[in-house]
This record gives sequence, structure tokens and C-alpha cells, in this order.
Amino acid sequence: MLIAEDLVLLVFDDETGKPDSTVTSLTYALAGALLIELGMRNRISVGEGGKGRLELVDRTPTGQHVLDDALVKLEKYEGRKPKDAIAPLAGNKLTERLLDGLADRGVLRREEGKVLKLFPVTRWPAEDSAHELALRETLTAVLVDGRDPDERTAALIAVLAAIQAASKVLDLPERADRKLVDRRAKDIAEGNWGSAATGKAIEELTAAVMTAVMIPAIVTTATS
Repeated sequence: MLIAEDLVLLVFDDETGKPDSTVTSLTYALAGALLIELGMRNRISVGEGGKGRLELVDRTPTGQHVLDDALVKLEKYEGRKPKDAIAPLAGNKLTERLLDGLADRGVLRREEGKVLKLFPVTRWPAEDSAHELALRETLTAVLVDGRDPDERTAALIAVLAAIQAASKVLDLPERADRKLVDRRAKDIAEGNWGSAATGKAIEELTAAVMTAVMIPAIVTTATS
């Protein structure tokens, strides 16, 4: 499961099949998740010497269509700042492609309908919630109970922190303080959680993603 797919499962309601309306800048967050995942898989890196420019270090396909399409698209942005690649990666119906992939694998169910019997709409309720339930348990253990996250969980939390959604997407127990959960998510996002091999690159990619994603999220929240 991709980090971006995990984010989709958290944001879309299992019963209604609709995204949480309080979560903003989702497509930018999904694009950021792809960028971080490619860094974790050693496909891209960030140049040394303080320049912070994207480098493609391995063009070998991952076998994941959405990731591989992103890798090809990044060829045009090699040598540029990671934040410059967020908007292009968010295009081409990224959210819908991720939803389609999850439906094709039986994780979600694609339901076609119409609003007011006129306007077509697609909803994506859960079909198999096993992975999502385990994911939510892990996030609660990390964000509420203080367990140390593994690399992939920390990456997901970093993206959630960028759109200020950590406390929004979890069914928190009564003992949990939402502000503390969001603070914990932000601390993890800003920490050095990457592996020894990719740590510095992941740190810079995550910082770039948080900057690129957080600003539109703040603007949207302020104007809504």
C-alpha cells in the first residue's frame, strides 16, 4: 500500500464514500506523499551543499503505476526545488487514480449515482477495511500513546501534519486531546525519522512538502 493510498483511506468515509470536508489541499498532500515515497525508495534525492535540488538517482520502475508516472514526470523537474514538483504531481486526476486503484484491488467499492437525479457522482465506500483499521490502530498508538513510529508511519504522519489533519481523520479515544495529537504529529514531521541511507534527503523532501502543502491548506481554511 502506498503512503498516498493510506492517506486516501483515512480521508474518505467508510460508509458514505465521501472525503472529509474539513480536510483541505488533499491532492497536494497526495502529491507530497508520492514525492516522499520515491525518496524512501531511493528513486529521488536532494542535492547536497545546501542547494536542495531534486536529483533522480534511479529511474527503474517501481511496479506501481502511480509512482512510476510520477517518476517520469519528475524528469522535467530535476535540478529544481522539490516544492516546484508538487502541483504538477497533483494534476492528472491523481485522487481519482488512487481511488480507482484501491477499488480495483477490492479495498474500496465504486458506486455511481446522481445528485438530484441530474448530476453524476461517484462515491467510494469501504469494501475491505482490514488494512485501514490496522493503520488507524498504529496511528493512535503513535499519536495518542506515544509509541515511536516506523519510517512509513512517520512519513504518513508528516503528510497529515502538513494539512493539519492528524486529529481530524482519527476516531480518537476520550482521553485524547486533539491539540496534543496535532502537536505530536508536527513534532514527528519535523524530526529526523528517515533511515540511515535516505535520512537527509527525506528530511529535506518532507520539509519541502510541508511548506508546499501547508500554505494552500492554511489559505483555504482561512477563507472558508
